Amino acid sequence: MPHDATLLDEREAAARAAAAATGPGRSPEASAHDARDRHDDLRSLEAGLDRLQTSPERAQSAWRRFTTSVLPPILFVVALIAAWQLYVVIAQPRPDIVPGPVDVFNAMLAGWESGRLQLAVLTSLERGVVGFLIAVVVGTPLGLLLAEVKPLRRAIGPIISGLQVLPSVAWVPAAILWFGLTDATVYFVVLMGAVPSIVNGLIAGVEQVPPQLRRVGTVLGANRTRLATLVVLPAALPGYVAGLKQGWAFSWRSLMAAEIIAVGGTIGFGLGSMLQQSRELADIGGVLATVLVILFIGILIELVFFAPLERRMLRRRGLLLGGTR
Repeated sequence: MPHDATLLDEREAAARAAAAATGPGRSPEASAHDARDRHDDLRSLEAGLDRLQTSPERAQSAWRRFTTSVLPPILFVVALIAAWQLYVVIAQPRPDIVPGPVDVFNAMLAGWESGRLQLAVLTSLERGVVGFLIAVVVGTPLGLLLAEVKPLRRAIGPIISGLQVLPSVAWVPAAILWFGLTDATVYFVVLMGAVPSIVNGLIAGVEQVPPQLRRVGTVLGANRTRLATLVVLPAALPGYVAGLKQGWAFSWRSLMAAEIIAVGGTIGFGLGSMLQQSRELADIGGVLATVLVILFIGILIELVFFAPLERRMLRRRGLLLGGTR
């Protein structure tokens, strides 16, 4: 490459200059000092050339990522809002049935100014994150246990799959009878929605671990516990991360269902409670505004946490080329 040839010529010129500098009349210390100066200059030149070569590529990669990942959903949302507003202008439906985008925005702004929206978002986010972390703590060892102990998996595995299919909202009436109108009801419903997805995702990831890795771990002296935690679990990360993503989706959905149904008592004011309250007041603008906030939070968690985690994991495994996602 021209860049490599230029660097080679610079190095040869520096070497010849250093050799000439050690001629008659030059002390070894002065020659060594001059050689170090030339070497530092050469390194600075090389770094500058590399910077000139890689900066446009990085800028192009960032621009490509923006145009392929960020810009399309933004344009789609803008087009959707424009079509919504156009329908309201042309069809002129009843505003208490189909409000326009401006009405929904005003309802959201009113909730923000009153402080109800901030309170609901913080309450639901706290419950969702805490419930999901508890589900991870419960589901990860349970998934590893079922994946490594085949008789136990044959006995409990179908029940776990059945719990994953069962709508978590079905647990709300029983949870209210067991725990009353408390936060324990909400967390129980969240756990019943998230844990089966995490367990099944981890089991699926363990099933895809090559047997050679287990043999290598056994040869190196790992016992069954260390083999599962230090060899199998890292190798099963793709399936495990997929299970975590699905577990978060189920926990967020379960949380909204529990907050809509379980209202009152010591249960705080969350987004589900806000949605139910808007329905009771026949405030369709408030209903749609709350739905949009719930949707936005779910998308934001995916983009900020799970998407970078999955991208980094795939890139480390050589399964993702730079700039493709």
